[in-house]
Amino acid sequence: MRATLWAAADELRANSKLTPVQYRDPVLGLVFLAYAENRFEGIRAEVESRASARNPATVADYKAKSVLYVPDESRLSYLVGLPEGDDIGKAVDDAIKAIEATNPELKDILPRGYQKLERPTLIELLRLFAPLPTQLEGDAFGFIYEDFLSNFAAQEGKGGGEYFTPYSIVRLIVEILEPFQGRVFDPACGSGGMFVQCAKFVERHHDNPTRKLSVFGTEKTEDTVPLAKMNLALHGLSGDIRQANSYYEDPHRAVGAFDYVMANPPFNVDKIKKEQLAGDKRFPLGLPKADNGNYLWIQQFYAALAPTGRAGFVMANSAGDAGHSEKDLRKQLIESGAVDVMIAIGSNFFYTVTLPVTLWFLDRAKLGTPREDTVLFIDARHIYNQIDRAHRDFTPEQIEFLAGIVRLYRGEDVETGAGSEALLAENFPEGQYVDVAGLCKVATRGEIEAQGWSLNPGRYTGSAVVDEDDEDFAAKLGELYEEFTRLSDEAGVLRAKVDAAVQGILDA
Repeated sequence: MRATLWAAADELRANSKLTPVQYRDPVLGLVFLAYAENRFEGIRAEVESRASARNPATVADYKAKSVLYVPDESRLSYLVGLPEGDDIGKAVDDAIKAIEATNPELKDILPRGYQKLERPTLIELLRLFAPLPTQLEGDAFGFIYEDFLSNFAAQEGKGGGEYFTPYSIVRLIVEILEPFQGRVFDPACGSGGMFVQCAKFVERHHDNPTRKLSVFGTEKTEDTVPLAKMNLALHGLSGDIRQANSYYEDPHRAVGAFDYVMANPPFNVDKIKKEQLAGDKRFPLGLPKADNGNYLWIQQFYAALAPTGRAGFVMANSAGDAGHSEKDLRKQLIESGAVDVMIAIGSNFFYTVTLPVTLWFLDRAKLGTPREDTVLFIDARHIYNQIDRAHRDFTPEQIEFLAGIVRLYRGEDVETGAGSEALLAENFPEGQYVDVAGLCKVATRGEIEAQGWSLNPGRYTGSAVVDEDDEDFAAKLGELYEEFTRLSDEAGVLRAKVDAAVQGILDA
């Protein structure tokens, strides 16, 4: 159903004059209206049965059930039945205004501009989505929204990746963080996928995410904030999402405030005005001298954690081995005892970057535990599901297996509902954590110091078997060029020091 729906919607766009970017928001707006109508109709009979002529049902009665009130003119069933001569674009824009007017929390969130769409395209979209409220139930709409976000991101290429982190990566981060309850923060939240997966984690463990989780997000791009708010609303979550630049602004007063931090920040950003950051408590380890934002993000995530907080985030591979001032910052972070788990991920998992990446996990609660002096390194570069030549993901079984390794390391019970039992038994036959060559290794702080404070999993796990024929050539070339650039920079610094030393001797 989901794949068919996307194929039909995409065919409509292909036969119009619209780009994926122009088409994305109106389509997501119609998915939202369909979902709102579905939930509204699902409890309407119950609410109205308690009403009377003297006390008719009100908007507040629906709000009490965590359901949006949907006026007649905002229902797709109404819009699709309008006479052929009516201005359909205006009617949809009016539908958006009406649902926002009765639900103030939606103000300025939903897309506008349906009058700009070509009339035949809009009519066909309405016909496509109008049956959904009666055909689907529960989280099916959430999956449709995620599918559409993912597919739009793929069509938009790098720009799309700025608002969408692939589902399987987010799911893996969540399974390792285990956000059962508390305050969740993402200072680069995009379309809010991290929050949605946190909610699903709570639901999988038979609890109510609305009661257990409070979500807080910051997003730099103004157009993306409504996508996140719509995503939260589709999944029954309310959250505080602010538009701000996280390098310079801290609207949530984040230092020490959160139980969980999750993010997929932009990598290797340069030209950040570091003079504006002096004295900012979000950078407790100091500012990097390199013109690179990676260690500004890493410190933000670390600083935002409460004393028992956990963080999980995506980072460029180069951050694990970066030298000079960044190495000093990394050393301080390792010596704090907060670095818990590092996972190497292969190439082609992301829309923004084809290079391999590393997942970092921090855990301030491990101070005083047997794990205080250790870090678990996992090399998952040889674990993936090949979707097509340019894209990979993890299967649910692979996600559960990787999270299971972490749980064994922490001394927690593993979960095998997604089918990871055989993989776990094959690698950990005694049901206890052990180092597995090429897969995982627990390293002490002394061993990490001996490796120059590197957090590159491959240095510790041994050479994992990776089928090089499956590596994308451009990704491999980019990875090698990144390493070459880093070494060249270090050589340049060293050459300058040697020149200065020699010139000092000659001058004397």
